[in-house]
Amino acid sequence: MYYYFIIAFQVYCIYHMYKNGNSFYWALLIFFVPLIGCIIYLVTQVYNKRDAEKITSEITNIINPTKKIRDLEKQLEFSESYQNRVNLADAYLANKDYNNALPLYLKELKDGYENDFYVNTKLVEAYFLAKDYSKAVFYAEKIKDKLEYKKSKTQFICGLAYEKLGDFEAAEHNLRQIDIRYSFYEERLVFAEFLINRNKKEEARTILEAIKTESQHMTKPNQKLYRRTVVQVEKLLSEFD
Repeated sequence: MYYYFIIAFQVYCIYHMYKNGNSFYWALLIFFVPLIGCIIYLVTQVYNKRDAEKITSEITNIINPTKKIRDLEKQLEFSESYQNRVNLADAYLANKDYNNALPLYLKELKDGYENDFYVNTKLVEAYFLAKDYSKAVFYAEKIKDKLEYKKSKTQFICGLAYEKLGDFEAAEHNLRQIDIRYSFYEERLVFAEFLINRNKKEEARTILEAIKTESQHMTKPNQKLYRRTVVQVEKLLSEFD
């Protein structure tokens, strides 16, 4: 257990370092002097009293991801509230346990929240990941007129579901909404690949070139976050030559 704690401690510190764009020399300290390096980083770069409980919780969840689920299950047993059900469903979904996540989301719709935007978006996501594409589209259609749905990740997922169902016209319509400059880099890459597969290569090239240009103006944290995306963009562009 001690070994896993150190690994989790290192993962958390490295994640925090990249997320906040802290100097790379911290990674050397964290890797080569694991426990002491992590403690120094935590004290100097992260820690304050208000964050202590949150940090402890995050590290615990890395070591034992099912602990969060057990805790939320106990909360739901104690109080059958909307928020407790949704919190537990979200945890199941994050753990790819769709069989347990879906009934909880569906129960919310039966309990008077049939128009709840958040729950419907999570049903779209959960059904898509569970490969039930028809139901993913069904719940997307229920909220498609909501302002928050337009140009959202949920609409993008709906487009992917339509693609899986073979409705390429509807798929393109929904995927296209995510093509917004200086955002949604990974999703736009997926859309470009969709266009290539549909033999719309010039339009795909335009999107890829835009992403490549935009990547040159990214902040350092975003450069690290989207490094693989940009590499794939450049790879696809090289295949056009």
